[in-house]
Amino acid sequence: MDRGGDRAGDYLAPSAVSADLDHALQLDADDPLASFRDRFVLPGPETVYLNGNSLGCLPRDALERLDEVVKGEWGTGLSRSWGSNWGELPLRIGDLLATGVLGAGAGDVVATDSTTIGLYKLAWAALDARPGRDVIVADVHDFPTDRYVLEGLAAARGAEIRWISSDPVEGPSVGDVESALGGDVALVCVSHVGYRSGAILDAAAVVGLAHEGGAMVLLDLSHSVGVLEIGLSDLGADLAVGCTYKYLSGGPGAPAFLYVRPDLQEELQQPIWGWWGRRDSMAMGQGYERADGISGYLGGSPAIIGLAVAEAGVRVVAEAGPAALRRKSVALTEFAKSCFGAYLVPVGFRFGSPWPWERRGSHVSFRHADGRELVQRLLKAGVVVDFRDPDSIRFGLAPLTTRFVDVYEGCRRLAELASET
Repeated sequence: MDRGGDRAGDYLAPSAVSADLDHALQLDADDPLASFRDRFVLPGPETVYLNGNSLGCLPRDALERLDEVVKGEWGTGLSRSWGSNWGELPLRIGDLLATGVLGAGAGDVVATDSTTIGLYKLAWAALDARPGRDVIVADVHDFPTDRYVLEGLAAARGAEIRWISSDPVEGPSVGDVESALGGDVALVCVSHVGYRSGAILDAAAVVGLAHEGGAMVLLDLSHSVGVLEIGLSDLGADLAVGCTYKYLSGGPGAPAFLYVRPDLQEELQQPIWGWWGRRDSMAMGQGYERADGISGYLGGSPAIIGLAVAEAGVRVVAEAGPAALRRKSVALTEFAKSCFGAYLVPVGFRFGSPWPWERRGSHVSFRHADGRELVQRLLKAGVVVDFRDPDSIRFGLAPLTTRFVDVYEGCRRLAELASET
């Protein structure tokens, strides 16, 4: 089945590759995306950065854009910049994301708020659109903010959450979702790529099953945007949200984005009625009249500085293109898998991500009983990764900035530390 754009034969990903330093250096020399690395501010040579799934590196263009927006547009243009530069940012970045990264159409995406607020808006709208249904299907292993938003929403509306208890490595299966569906389900809310293991959801199949049962689907794309060929329009998902500070390198706490399928944009009603989402907002009229199209999903005034910086990251990702990014991502995680076998298996690690590349996003997890302690020691050794309970060390491999030699060094140093325990 199609898993978020993967098609057999599209990616050259051998099942076993050499895990030595010479091979890593050769892979870097042959990397068609290698030149993009120069367009980012990177840590010094003493640091190996393998945490791109938490925070992407700073694009150099973002520094220039920040200077423009702060000194020029704010410092000189002042309030005039709303009309000349700022007012169009949420829609402009939304269109760039839609057409250059997500595989959607212009007017389908808007950059705004945080993932948490976007999720709240869209989940509320979905419940309203399915009167008589009061059940949300969600995964107990999904990212915390997704679960917490849905819990709060259910409490506020008297709804029920039907939890899927999926495999923590393989993620929710189509069967898991199917068994939770019924005539009382209004919404299925799941992540496209799991935050712990990197497991890819069979999104097309899940959307098909949910629609057959009359439910809507809301996808969290935070760990898939910028590393998968998502093909959002083709998936048929009703709604989607995602952040820009991971693989899109939008900056810490950067504004998120939300997607609403074009035929649903006028039908659905999001609950946060701010002046920026009103028709002719500058008229300051009495009463709320929602703006047409995706603009109606805005709320308050846009976070201009955050949006301007995020646009720089989105542009460089769109320039590289989803297909090339996915090819590099697959190659990186396959190389990490080989390094795992060569260096980490002998010192007691287990693979914490799906084994086939078709089922894996752009981060891999290595499981170890002493994982939390090992991460702290690894950080002191100059390798930046992160830890997720109960025992997963995550290597986030950002295609535009991560080198194969970084993966080699990270695995080698981790193995050395584990052998000392």
